[in-house]
Amino acid sequence: MDGLLQGRVALITGGAQGIGLAIAQTFAAHGASVVIADLDADAARRAAESLDGPATGVACDVRDLAQVERACSVAVDAFGALDVMVNNAGITRDATMRKMSEEDFDLVMQVHLRGTWNGTRSAAAIMREQGRGAIVNLSSISGKVGFIGQTNYSAAKAGIVGLTKAAAKEVAYRGVRVNAVQPGLIRTAMTEAMPQKAWNEKLAEIPMGRAGEPSEIASVVLFLASDLSSYMTGTVLEITGGRLM
Repeated sequence: MDGLLQGRVALITGGAQGIGLAIAQTFAAHGASVVIADLDADAARRAAESLDGPATGVACDVRDLAQVERACSVAVDAFGALDVMVNNAGITRDATMRKMSEEDFDLVMQVHLRGTWNGTRSAAAIMREQGRGAIVNLSSISGKVGFIGQTNYSAAKAGIVGLTKAAAKEVAYRGVRVNAVQPGLIRTAMTEAMPQKAWNEKLAEIPMGRAGEPSEIASVVLFLASDLSSYMTGTVLEITGGRLM
């Protein structure tokens, strides 16, 4: 049986590690040609080489519209189309509001919110001409409930939800779908660096009693990228093990 993305071309920002890499691996396993865009050019190339299928890596700072447009052009030039865009690149600069610097607030907003806008705008420009395409934006449960020490991150991730819904309305008539996911506590290098006490507190909020794996985010993103979700746009899917329902 063909994969769910057989013959499709997908671009994933922040795809060299963590959840982004898991998405890239899942897409490749389902037949997609993959472009990994990452701030770290060498890591992007290594990640692309590790995939089982056609793939290439490209340097990209998602804060810079021209770099994002270039990454989209790489997909079209290398593989002939851009069918799926995943806006995944992200960082954290956690601190309480009283202690957070303006620079750390601005940086998180630029990478997450401006970066997602840059990616959605650039991909939609290509997809609307093709008459098809799926864009998946990575929000977070932090954008639904707000967490202490994350006024920057929670604001950016909530903004991504609004951006997703507005963009979905703008491009639906051209056959382009825009959806978002909100992961909860996922086992990555970033979360595993968390103090054990904080990890245990978060775990206690999860009815399923465990953290999620990057592959469990990737499979939902695959659903939204594929024709299985052909009548879904402007939606936000929580992937949290039931946390904060």
